[in-house]
Amino acid sequence: MSKMIPVTILTGFLGSGKTTLLKRILNEQHGMKIAVIENEFGEENIDNEILVQDGREQIVQMSNGCICCTIRGDLVQALSDLLTRRDAGEFDFDRVVIETTGVANPGPVAQTFFMDEEIAARYLLDAVITLVDAKHANMQLDKQEEVQRQVGFADAIFITKADLVEEKEVADLRHRLLHMNPRAPIRTAHFGEAPIETIFDLRGFNLNEKLEIDPEFLRTDDHDHDHDHGHVHDEHCGHDHGHDHGHAHDHHHHHHHTDRIKSFVFRSDKPFHYGKLEEFLSGILSVYGEKLLRYKGVLYMEGVDRKVVFQGVHQLMGSDIGAKWGDETPVTKMVFIGVDLPQEAILKGLESCLA
Repeated sequence: MSKMIPVTILTGFLGSGKTTLLKRILNEQHGMKIAVIENEFGEENIDNEILVQDGREQIVQMSNGCICCTIRGDLVQALSDLLTRRDAGEFDFDRVVIETTGVANPGPVAQTFFMDEEIAARYLLDAVITLVDAKHANMQLDKQEEVQRQVGFADAIFITKADLVEEKEVADLRHRLLHMNPRAPIRTAHFGEAPIETIFDLRGFNLNEKLEIDPEFLRTDDHDHDHDHGHVHDEHCGHDHGHDHGHAHDHHHHHHHTDRIKSFVFRSDKPFHYGKLEEFLSGILSVYGEKLLRYKGVLYMEGVDRKVVFQGVHQLMGSDIGAKWGDETPVTKMVFIGVDLPQEAILKGLESCLA
């Protein structure tokens, strides 16, 4: 069985610099053979500038061994065509980058890698990389929910065009992005300059114990919601009353942006009761699956001496048994990123699943 082909989804709004980054990846001498799938809808194409396109053929071989194919149709079809041609020895590639159109929601693209069996057997979804244009980001985030989704979905975020704005604006933007997605490292990239190791092999969709939550988020989180940062001082709250009392009191005080996409963290040093947690999570997924973009956790379960890791995209959730707790103090950490999620209700519900 040949090894899985890693796939990176590159997303970001129009003008955020995806094409610049892609050109740099394609032209650099890194010794990798990359197949690029451009999911384009009449946007500026990369090929006019660096590729000589043969009218009939939608696949172009690059000078450094990369290949580029433009699709206007079905992603599954394009991926399986690439496999067929690779297996037939027509060309060779060892990873795939999918550049989505600026207005795309990366969710359905990511789900392809879990839903389609042939694709899931051969391709490994590595990470969603989101580019955010420093100059226009705030306006785009305010107006376009797709841009917010792209941020919420990301495993890594690059702020581009930071040289065009004041440092304070970049810091404010960073803070805003952090509240939407505290699990993606945020870096700046000038003119597509981003080290390859910050783009590839991030394993953002792997079931692993690496749950990095930006410490700054935890700090600001504590001070923004001074009454709910541990979620463990609430023992009397074992029954789940008030699951629908409006939740209008969403106390995020950052810069008056009312982003519909937000994140929150649940932490507890008490173990979960397996049955209760399973029932609660499957309920949450069935009700809020479409609104949950990404969620991930390292769980402390009653009667289990190992970490339990889980993560998901929309309704698709996977879990696995991880390493032993060993000398570490067992503690649950979960992060949820989604659209208009009832934070209080979910936190109270999780509270009620503790053993």
